[in-house]
Amino acid sequence: MKKKTVFKCSNCDYISPGFFGKCPQCNEWNTLEEIEVSGSEKTATTVKRSKNIAKKLSTIEDRNAFRVKTSIEEFNRVMGGGIVRDSISILTAKPGAGKSTLLLQVANDLSSSGLKVLYASGEESEVQIKQRATRITDEISENIYVYSDTVLDNVLEEIDKIDPDFIILDSIQTFTLNELQSRAGTPTQVMECAHKMVEIAKDVERPRMVFLVGQMTKQDELAGVRALEHLVDAVLLIENEDNEELRSLLTTKNRYGSTGEMGFFLMTQQGLKSLDNPSEYFMTYREEGSELPGSALSVIREGTRPIILEIEALSSQSFLPYPSRIGECMRREHLNTLISILEQRANLKLIDKDIVVKTTGGIKLKEPASNLAVMMSIFSSRRDVAIDTSTVFIGDVGLTGELKSVPSLELRLKEASRMGFKRAFIPIVSNKFENIEGLKIYKCKTILDVIKYFNV
Repeated sequence: MKKKTVFKCSNCDYISPGFFGKCPQCNEWNTLEEIEVSGSEKTATTVKRSKNIAKKLSTIEDRNAFRVKTSIEEFNRVMGGGIVRDSISILTAKPGAGKSTLLLQVANDLSSSGLKVLYASGEESEVQIKQRATRITDEISENIYVYSDTVLDNVLEEIDKIDPDFIILDSIQTFTLNELQSRAGTPTQVMECAHKMVEIAKDVERPRMVFLVGQMTKQDELAGVRALEHLVDAVLLIENEDNEELRSLLTTKNRYGSTGEMGFFLMTQQGLKSLDNPSEYFMTYREEGSELPGSALSVIREGTRPIILEIEALSSQSFLPYPSRIGECMRREHLNTLISILEQRANLKLIDKDIVVKTTGGIKLKEPASNLAVMMSIFSSRRDVAIDTSTVFIGDVGLTGELKSVPSLELRLKEASRMGFKRAFIPIVSNKFENIEGLKIYKCKTILDVIKYFNV
C-alpha cells in the first residue's frame, strides 16, 4: 500500500504536507518530524449533503419567511428577527458570561414549540447540562437531546439518528475529527469541524439551525483564526463587566440582520432575563422636584434601537498639580476634549477641578450623540444646578462649541416622547420636528445657548 508522507510537530501535533524549520502553530524550531500516513486508514464520517442546482435570483424566496422566532425578544432582535433555518452562528464570551445558559434557554424555548434540539457538549457531561436546565427552566421539554463527546464523527452519527432542527456545539474548540491527527483546538481541527457543521446547516433538502460556542482569548477576541468568523453567518458576543448582572448581546457580523445590533439581559438565578425596555434600566427614577445636580439624560442608539441613558458627573476641588479626569464610560482623551470645549467656549472654569463621568448601568458611550449630555452633566455638577428629569439632550458638540447633528435624530426624539419626556435640546437642523407629540423641542446653535436655559 502506498504511503503518504506528512510532517508532524512533536510539540503541538501540528501537521503540514511540507517541511518548515519553524512550526507555524507553536513557533518552535526544528520540531517537525516526517511520518507516514496510510492511504487506507479510516477517515471521518462524511456528511451527506444534497446536490444544489443553479436558480434564477428572482425566483428565490425571501429569507424572512424561513426565520424561527423565540419568546426571548432581545435574542430575536439581535438575530434580526429570529433564527434563519439554514444558518450557522457562533457565540463567544468570557468564561461565566452565560453562553451555555443563553443557548440552553433558546434550545428549551424552540423545543417547546415542537422543534427537535440536539445539545452536543465537549466540555460538560449530560448530568451537568441537566443540572443547569433544572435551575433555569420550570419544565424541560421532551424534544431536547443532550450528548457529551469530543469526537465530531460521533456527533454527526447522532445527528443522522435524531434528525434535529436545532444543533448546539459547545464548544467548537473541544471537538476533533478522526481523520486529522492534530489535537483539539488547533486551527486545522476547528476549521474542519466548522466546515462539517456548515454542510449540515446548508443542506438543501434538510436545512438546520446550528449554533457554535466559541472560546475567547485573553484579548477578548474569538479564539482561533479569522477564517472561522468569515465562515459562519453570524458572530455574537456577550459583554459583561466583572460582578455585574447586566449582560449585553452584540452582533459583530450578521448576514441576515443589522451588524452592531444589541440586546440586554439580566443574569439571575433562573438564567438570563430579557430586558425588553432597557431605557428604564439605564436611568434613575426621581420624582419631579427631587432632581440632583450632576445628572443629564440623552438618547443613544445601540444597533437600530434608541435608549434613554442617564449620564452622571462629579466636579470637585483638586489639590493636585494635575486634576484627575476619570471617564468610566468613555476614553480619557474624549473626556478631556469635552472639558476643554466647556472651558473655552462656555466660560466654565474647570482647570482646578477633578471630574468623574459615568453612566447608569455602566454602558459605554460609543457615539457622539451623547456629547451634549456629558457636557451638561459636568456643567450641572460644577454650577450645582439640577436639571429636571423631563429633559433630554441629543447632539454632538464641535471644537467651536457649535452643536452638530447626529444620525437618526427623529427616531431618538420619538423614543423620548414615548418615555414621557417633555423637553429636548437638539442642534439646529433643516428637518422639522414640531409634530412629535408631547415633546417641546429647543433648537440651539452652540453649547452656550443650551447653558443659558439653566444658568442661574
